[in-house]
Amino acid sequence: MFADRKDAGRRLADLLDEQGEEADLVLAIPRGGLPVGREVADRLMAPLDVVVASKVGAPGNPELALGAVAGDGSAWWNDELLSYLDVDDEYLEREREREAETAREKVLLYRGDGPLPDVEGKRVIVVDDGVATGATARACLRQVVASGAERVVLAVPVAPPNTVRELADECDAVVTVESPEAFGAVGVFYRDFSQVSDEDAAAYLDTE
Repeated sequence: MFADRKDAGRRLADLLDEQGEEADLVLAIPRGGLPVGREVADRLMAPLDVVVASKVGAPGNPELALGAVAGDGSAWWNDELLSYLDVDDEYLEREREREAETAREKVLLYRGDGPLPDVEGKRVIVVDDGVATGATARACLRQVVASGAERVVLAVPVAPPNTVRELADECDAVVTVESPEAFGAVGVFYRDFSQVSDEDAAAYLDTE
């Protein structure tokens, strides 16, 4: 159980430090990942920025995630769900383009229109406040990997073991403070899981 996202970030930073992980850049997934990422970036003495993905909802049921798309178009799809729902390619391509644009707009919201961080050849740690299914994290990791990072680590305070195993295929390592078999939702593992506002989230960034 974590007191709040800052507590989770400190404990995650402790673990990364103990494991000898180094970073040239920390990328947080907004909004909840930013307070966590701030603690990690400070401990590892690395700049903090964002990586953003937007979930793609099912036809007629936008809350059911078929996958997620990052700002560069990198996507992860739940192939089993796509097959079960028999979703056509035209719908997926249309939604991929729409959600990629949504992700790009979120990047502008948080960091302005300055140049995106160059990750090529760098050690990058991607941080969130926790993952359940990991759809958004997968799309974000694919963007970072495709951009040529030398080493990509996903670091989260809490995630279920099956998701950790699946995400390990998307990056070089996954680091978690807690990985309980009994997993309902990320917020269950926080005493304070208050929503982070856009304004507060942006305040954590190194974009000057």
